[in-house]
Amino acid sequence: MSIVIMVGQLLLGLSILVILHEFGHFIAARAFGIKVEKFYLFFDAWGISLFKFNYKGVEYGIGWLPLGGYVKIAGMIDESMDTEQLAGPPQPWEFRSKPAWQRLIVMLGGIIVNVIVGILIFWALTIKYGETYIPMSNIKYGIVPGSIGRHIGLKPGDQIVGVNGTPLTKFEDLTSSKILLDHTVLNVQRANQTLNITIPPTILNEISDLGIDEFIERAPRSTFSVDSVYGAAKKAGLQKGDSITAVNSHKVVFFDELHDQLDSNKNKRVVLTVVRNKTTVLQLPVNVDKDGKIGFARPIKELLPKEDTLNYSFFGSLPVGASKAWGTLVDQSKTFGKIFNGQLKARKAISSPIGIAVMFGTHVDWLRFWSLTGLLSMVLAFMNLLPIPALDGGHAVFLIIEMIKGKPLSDKFLERAQIVGFVLLITLMVFAFGNDIVKQIMKK
Repeated sequence: MSIVIMVGQLLLGLSILVILHEFGHFIAARAFGIKVEKFYLFFDAWGISLFKFNYKGVEYGIGWLPLGGYVKIAGMIDESMDTEQLAGPPQPWEFRSKPAWQRLIVMLGGIIVNVIVGILIFWALTIKYGETYIPMSNIKYGIVPGSIGRHIGLKPGDQIVGVNGTPLTKFEDLTSSKILLDHTVLNVQRANQTLNITIPPTILNEISDLGIDEFIERAPRSTFSVDSVYGAAKKAGLQKGDSITAVNSHKVVFFDELHDQLDSNKNKRVVLTVVRNKTTVLQLPVNVDKDGKIGFARPIKELLPKEDTLNYSFFGSLPVGASKAWGTLVDQSKTFGKIFNGQLKARKAISSPIGIAVMFGTHVDWLRFWSLTGLLSMVLAFMNLLPIPALDGGHAVFLIIEMIKGKPLSDKFLERAQIVGFVLLITLMVFAFGNDIVKQIMKK
């Protein structure tokens, strides 16, 4: 059932975005009097469709191959490679008969709609939920770095007071693209020392393999107490309200210290030093399982650090939502820049629908769903803007060249470019799917 929910959310989110993207092309073409022959969600490869109907001369349908969608515009060389109609003289309702600037708008129509949709989604989310964050002023005991964070020089308890000399106000920003994609220097307060720790430009490769918590855990450092008890801990005599002060005589004050001690003693027996009722000191032998657990839970209030929420008015939310949408486009361009300059391996950054489905998760969370859908809308806009033949960006580049030259490129050139672009996209898709399949197998 969980897989059904995950796939269902993926299909719903992508279907919404693909339909709206293709509607952008459709409405722009119709505005300039260009005939649209087909409007399809998914591809009806080899003429096979799951559902179709005709309305006012346009065939609307759902194809069987869920790899996007398309609108077939009369008089245009596209992924269908239908060149029969191009053999005759240009007709006034055809794409090729229109001025280059009109054709350019038609090509960019889908991208423009995706950008608008992304802004609208982030705007709506900001209106409803505002911005909830953990203020750095509430971080009493500092951070908990994972293996990646420790490798670059961070230590448990470090206070991150700034980034590139600018004061840091939100704890969540420590794991954001602002830190991971830019040339970032963390300004760290450690006891009486002030240190500057540089984030390596290749850090996303390690984070892709190990997860963001291995950089800096997404919850700040905290003390802990015992709430519910079960399993080995219950059998050993641990009780609700007890305080664990040491493991095998190693003092523990913070939860990450306890976690480290237990993690280093997997499948072993340890002795807990426990204070009960603030006065009684007990020594409790307990077995640690293969995951480094003994069987107790912390109070909910310890798991949820104190947060603040910024609420915005209806119109005040617009620039906030637009900023989030624009930030996604900027992040995508920076990510591709890192791939091209060798700082980020392509297999670490490129995901197929398999990876996207995992992001949606196995249960329905509408805040997460719409946040991801808004992000994907901006990603779809960015990807289609790439100057690859067969993508909107490729068509746009050829039209701009035509506008500069004053005459169109030959149909033969455009046909060959379309084939090259199509092969590139298929290759990229096979790579992405294979990459995600390997990732899922490795996790297991």
